[in-house]
Amino acid sequence: MAELTALILTFLKAIGKYRWYAVIISWTVALAGWAVVYSLPNDYQASARVYVDTQSVLKPLLAGMTSLPNLEQQVMFMRRTLISRPNVERVIRMVDLDVKTQNVKEHEKQVNEMIEKIRIVGTERDDIYTITYNNPNPKLGKDVVQSLLAIFVEGSFGGKKQDADKAVQFIDDQIKTYEEKLTVAENALKDFKIKNMGLLPRGANDYSANMVEVTDRLNQARLELMEAEQARNALRRQIGDTGIPGKPAATVNPEVEARITAVNKQLDALRMQYTEQHPDIVGARRLLASLEERRREEARKPVSGDSGTGYSPMLQSMKVSLSEAEAKVAALRARVDEYASRAARLRAQSSAAPEVEAQLSQLNRDYTVNKENYQKLVERRESAKLSGDLSSATDMLTFRVIDPPTAPISPVGPKRAQLMSVVFVLALAAGLGAALLMSQFRPTFLSQASLREVTGVPILGSISMNWTGEQQARHKKRLYALAASVFMLFGTYGAVMAVILIRPMV
Repeated sequence: MAELTALILTFLKAIGKYRWYAVIISWTVALAGWAVVYSLPNDYQASARVYVDTQSVLKPLLAGMTSLPNLEQQVMFMRRTLISRPNVERVIRMVDLDVKTQNVKEHEKQVNEMIEKIRIVGTERDDIYTITYNNPNPKLGKDVVQSLLAIFVEGSFGGKKQDADKAVQFIDDQIKTYEEKLTVAENALKDFKIKNMGLLPRGANDYSANMVEVTDRLNQARLELMEAEQARNALRRQIGDTGIPGKPAATVNPEVEARITAVNKQLDALRMQYTEQHPDIVGARRLLASLEERRREEARKPVSGDSGTGYSPMLQSMKVSLSEAEAKVAALRARVDEYASRAARLRAQSSAAPEVEAQLSQLNRDYTVNKENYQKLVERRESAKLSGDLSSATDMLTFRVIDPPTAPISPVGPKRAQLMSVVFVLALAAGLGAALLMSQFRPTFLSQASLREVTGVPILGSISMNWTGEQQARHKKRLYALAASVFMLFGTYGAVMAVILIRPMV
């Protein structure tokens, strides 16, 4: 502790030796620094606060009909890209600062300075954003903030609209392409159907299903024909058992004649509508042939001696049933022949029909795919148009200016009080440091101990300075002058601080 105290006293004595240099340097640094701080231009801060309302009643109403824009992300993107070089250059043109630049270097400097002075502060939770700009000219600061606010609002509306227009244009181009594909597919399908009309599947059944269906119907018709023939044969046997042998057969059966007449009329009517190969005509001709054969057989039978025997009610009823059975057999036989011919035609098409069906399926599949894509693109185009209109709607994104930009009256900088204090401290430090540095360049022994320590020679004694009265008076005047200079330095600092704090510069 004693050594530290001795060291401090040594420094103080060294500084005291060059005290006038310290005072002069302190005054010089302080006055120069204060002059520089005083001459600094005032810094005015223009600002504006805006509230972005992203909650719209259109969102729940249009949900599911179109793709709703992400308004929060859109506003955040605009906030981060507002201080971009193109936007800053646009602001410079809007406030006519570009006319002051003479070359590219000055323009670049102007853009960089503006980028450094623009600030955007805000929180996504509150959706309140503050745009600030510092400039010595308060009116210019206001104009810059106003231009930034306009760009912020315009950019939030215009970006998505342009994206939607580009999407609609792209979808329109794709729709035209698919329209051409649909036209080609439709023409190919039409030509193929015309070329292979007889081999195309009917309804939902393909060749295999039609073949199985015709075969099943043929088997069913054969079974029914067999049953009808058995029933007819049974009726013939019953009629043969009830007949009276040895009697002459009747020459004419009125019922058979009436049926033959009816069948002839029916056959004439069918021939007016169909050809001779039609199943109904073929069946009617076979029925007519069987009735004529029956008439001939009955004509060959002997006539009964009892005139009432041939007209037995039971026998007549059985003959009517036999006629109906004959007609049913003929109709079923015609049905069997028709189904057999259909099955033969399908078997003849067994090699060509599957290939035609495969080609038709391929054409239908291509047409269906193109049609589905075309319909989806048309729906997406309407959705994109609605999305673009929705993005540009002011109801979806509302900007409310809370604090409009105004020309500030009071400057926000520079902080002259703090700068004056820093200058004062630096001036004191410079004076003391200069005095201490000069004492090191021109060292002197200020005590016997320092002399003994440096030389290593024992000191026998010391002679004190004997000041005369005139010298003492002069020494006191110097001390008073030094104290006055120091007090005046502190007083000047106090006066400068009082003026700055009481009446800030405008």
